[in-house]
Amino acid sequence: MRLGAVSSRSGLKAKICLAAMVFTPHVMARSAPAPSLFHEKWIDGTRATEPAAQVQALDRDTFVIRQSVKTNFEAPFLYLIFGHDKVLLVDTGAKDGQIRPAVDRLIAEWLAAHHRTSIPLVVAHSHSHGDHIAGDAAFRDRPDTIVIGLKPAEVAGFFGIAKWPEESARFDLGGRVLDILPTPGHQAAAIMVYDRRLKILLSGDTLYPGRLYVPVNFMPDERASIDRLAAFAATHPINALLGAHIEMTRTLGRDYPHEAPTHPDEHPLELPARSIGELQTGLKAKLDVPDQPQVHDHFIIYPVAPRAE
Repeated sequence: MRLGAVSSRSGLKAKICLAAMVFTPHVMARSAPAPSLFHEKWIDGTRATEPAAQVQALDRDTFVIRQSVKTNFEAPFLYLIFGHDKVLLVDTGAKDGQIRPAVDRLIAEWLAAHHRTSIPLVVAHSHSHGDHIAGDAAFRDRPDTIVIGLKPAEVAGFFGIAKWPEESARFDLGGRVLDILPTPGHQAAAIMVYDRRLKILLSGDTLYPGRLYVPVNFMPDERASIDRLAAFAATHPINALLGAHIEMTRTLGRDYPHEAPTHPDEHPLELPARSIGELQTGLKAKLDVPDQPQVHDHFIIYPVAPRAE
């Protein structure tokens, strides 16, 4: 969710708890959060101790990792997806995370289960804000590993996207094809990743149960990205969107205060596919005034001051 480097919130502190803000209401049919896909409750900082990272499996080749809010208030989610020929890690976490040990363990266990000794790792990013790339350094010296660059041209070049951001790309892990969808708006190099096997969409900070920050100068890019996403969703079944954070409670339209140290009664990570259309409709509003959010039941569209990227 971060809008800048790890050490900067660009003046957003103390502005974000809905109890004390001016907002644009969004009228819609009320709907409770959907049941979770996951068997365990996510670590949320409410216990005296919790692991630095928690792992839950969607299947034997797909893993979701959450960084503890006790290590960093962003508490991001990361994704590890195996194919036969390579494995993709989406994001490396926020400052003070301990992500590489969790990833190394998962890869070692997968290799042992498949009676193999190695598999190449590709490290990609949902976007290049600090809370999603802070762990990159831990992977740069890892054998048989590629860490993709952070600029749109570097992302496009690696995945073979000839016309960024209008075109998407197929990324074959070996018997498992992913679609890479450019979604600049929240940040210039943002992407989503669609897994054809599980029919899940990894939606980063562009769409998740929380505050969807969009610099007002990038609002046209955001609208264009979500229009393309809606067109993609019209022809590709999506069982769930899995984003990079949870900032909403289970109370409809209510988020946690900024930098909340615990997340009691947390919204599920998953959002339904219909959230894409809801976001698309919400973005039709003017949304040109920073810090005047549009509140929905399961996310908040949050315009912020102009930024360079």
